Amino acid sequence: MAEQFLNFIDGEWIAGSGSNPIADINPADTREVIGHATDSLEADVDAAVQAAHGAFASWRSTPAPVRGQIVAAAGRLFLERVDQIAEVLTREEGKILAEAKGEVRKGSNLVEFLAGESRRLNGETIPSEMSKTFAYTLRVPLGVVGLITPWNFPMAIPAWKIAPALVCGNTVVLKGAEQTPWVSQLVVQAFVDAGVPKGVLNLIQGRGETAGAALVEHPLVEAISFTGSTEIGHHIYARGAALGKPVQCELGGKNPIIVLADGDVDMAVAATAKGAFGSTGQRCTATSRAIVDARVHDQFVDALVREAGLVVPGNGLNPATTMGPSVDQDQFDKVHEYL
Repeated sequence: MAEQFLNFIDGEWIAGSGSNPIADINPADTREVIGHATDSLEADVDAAVQAAHGAFASWRSTPAPVRGQIVAAAGRLFLERVDQIAEVLTREEGKILAEAKGEVRKGSNLVEFLAGESRRLNGETIPSEMSKTFAYTLRVPLGVVGLITPWNFPMAIPAWKIAPALVCGNTVVLKGAEQTPWVSQLVVQAFVDAGVPKGVLNLIQGRGETAGAALVEHPLVEAISFTGSTEIGHHIYARGAALGKPVQCELGGKNPIIVLADGDVDMAVAATAKGAFGSTGQRCTATSRAIVDARVHDQFVDALVREAGLVVPGNGLNPATTMGPSVDQDQFDKVHEYL
């Protein structure tokens, strides 16, 4: 039976108000419909933001070390649930199981580290030129923050955005990637099971052009953190500027490896192959270009072709597979446009 992936608003899993659910398809076997993500509209986003806004006063007054303890507990739960989350991640996003487990462990480690920052939210005292003036800085939370995250690291990126926001006393509305709704649900569930109070963390499933846009535009959202395409990031950044709210964007890249004639060509080939084919090349740090000295060009290309021939594409749940599929047809077509 196919799963249904819901919104999490004010402590409850509820369906969105839209009528066009999003099919969650296994990219390694497109005949398998894993489930459907609920379709969220502006009203659903508003409900999530209102819930976060209502929970803010209580959460910000919770001592920072206590907030950190809750976040740390979520990190431990991720580690306990690594096998479950990794299998779902592979089925939804496509990366091989070893990479999926590595992502969950990395996410757990980052959450644990960020939880420790709850005891280092320090301000500063500043010498004043006036004898009766005591000058100091005090760190305060912003309020409701909107997080918009991608499909390529659907566990780690939401986790490392949620954790610092909560530690610093903000409340959160997460808009996860439409290709990986189950992973988004598992990430939020871990934080909830760790003790995050009702309304403090909310999840919206749905499409970027409706749910994501409504989150950016909402007047009660004080800041946006976005990871995704350069095109969409530029649009969100411009809207944030127009609305007077801070926006943090992590966007795509076309990363080169530079190989000089006196370099270790074998090492360069290994690094290029790992950077290009790891995670199916679906990451902003992937090796997209090789700039090679003409004197070692042929040697480098021949070795890289041999290395590429060793790649075993296929279903990421198969232990023999070394590279999973593109996440969906759109991404597959985009990659083919480069050829």
